[in-house]
Amino acid sequence: MRVLLANPETSRSKYDYAGIIDDEPYELECLMSYLKQRGMEVRIWDGQINKNFRGEVKKYKPDFVYFCGRTRQENFIKEYAFFCKEYSRKSIFKSGSIFKKSDTEKASSITTIIGGAHASLCPDRFFTDYTDFVVTTYDPSVLADIIEGRNPEELNGVCFKKKDVYPTWDNYSDKDIWIKNKALPYDIKKMPWADRSNFYENKDRYCYLELRPCAIIRTAYCCPYRCAFCYRNRLNCGRYSARDIKDVVDEIDSIDCENIYIIDDDFLVIPDRLHTFVRLIKERGIKKKFVAFGRADFIVKHPEVIKELSEIGFYYILTGLEYIENKRLSDTNKRLGVNTNGNAIRILHENGIHMMGMFITDLDFKKKDFKNLYRWIKHFKLAHVAVSIYTPEMCLENFSEYKDRLITEDPADWDYLHLVAKPDNISVKKYYLYYHILLIKLFLRAKRMGIYDFMDYKSFIKSFLKNLFKFSG
Repeated sequence: MRVLLANPETSRSKYDYAGIIDDEPYELECLMSYLKQRGMEVRIWDGQINKNFRGEVKKYKPDFVYFCGRTRQENFIKEYAFFCKEYSRKSIFKSGSIFKKSDTEKASSITTIIGGAHASLCPDRFFTDYTDFVVTTYDPSVLADIIEGRNPEELNGVCFKKKDVYPTWDNYSDKDIWIKNKALPYDIKKMPWADRSNFYENKDRYCYLELRPCAIIRTAYCCPYRCAFCYRNRLNCGRYSARDIKDVVDEIDSIDCENIYIIDDDFLVIPDRLHTFVRLIKERGIKKKFVAFGRADFIVKHPEVIKELSEIGFYYILTGLEYIENKRLSDTNKRLGVNTNGNAIRILHENGIHMMGMFITDLDFKKKDFKNLYRWIKHFKLAHVAVSIYTPEMCLENFSEYKDRLITEDPADWDYLHLVAKPDNISVKKYYLYYHILLIKLFLRAKRMGIYDFMDYKSFIKSFLKNLFKFSG
């Protein structure tokens, strides 16, 4: 059985960070490792570095294609799943006379399976004629069981089609209905190490800013915090599950790459676990640079941990600062204040770790709010900054509050660079104008500081200016 694991591209425009932050398809690499253990022939197609999905399907002739992606990749997933079904249909038709059933049965028919973060939380968006299964669990055995033909009714975390056995005369239809089996939390300790053959073949293409190449590892599923705007705490059925830290260090030691991006939704969670991590890295003599997510309040409460992390090569800590006003922070349920954010910046700087400060421009922003955000960033001498537009998540309960305000329903716009809901106080055009001016000011400031000299400034400035006029009229 041939299985193709596909990670579609995130965008077909230049309005993204392709070539600046490109992650190896780690989740697919873990699945690949598991499926190979079950005796399957598996290949990865990564849309970040390969553009010809159709050619890959025609060449590899898979029996199963599994798609994995986020909200902004929904259109591409559906497009490619549709192609798989159309290609199968044409292949079957060409295989022989339509009057000879035995001939048509010999032709390959591709089974399409969709998973990943977006599908696990919004499976209904993929209930189409060209989708066979939607997987809503991290458990790799579920995908393997589907491929091996096990009855999907027996599998947790699977959505599948079934004939409606109780049609009414008023609502008679011969169409399939979708059944949703409840998912169960998965223990990440059972997940095998990633098969990095794809990474090593394309090593020069995966990066995090100037850290090139950069490999990925995950040490835990889900986030133990409950920020109101974030869906990451809903993953893995909302259950935080962490790997044994020795196993993590063993895998890091085995990776032939000097830069490691730890993609846990929050790596700075348990102080004792981090102390052990530092000790094992030192004992092994591992010399690498690390990138990881961490909350500001943890940084402030545990400066001794931050000092230890700096000693073993922590280079970036990605911190959600979100807002510069206590009222806004309170509304997010982050349970910290602006002073905490400022102190976290100071502590990281004192220990020689770069903070990537992540902010949100809210829908009620006015011109002064964009200006104040820039002043705050400049005051705290924060060099690395990412600014997202507030985007209500489709899978959260508060999404219904924004339905009447949506200005787009295109999932490609759920990239945190587009407005998807109407602003409160200014027009859409003015909002985009002030947002892009902020980005350009931050980018030019970074250029003066020389922190992004590895990239083509001219190309990105052109992109910002183009989109400023495109979105702002």
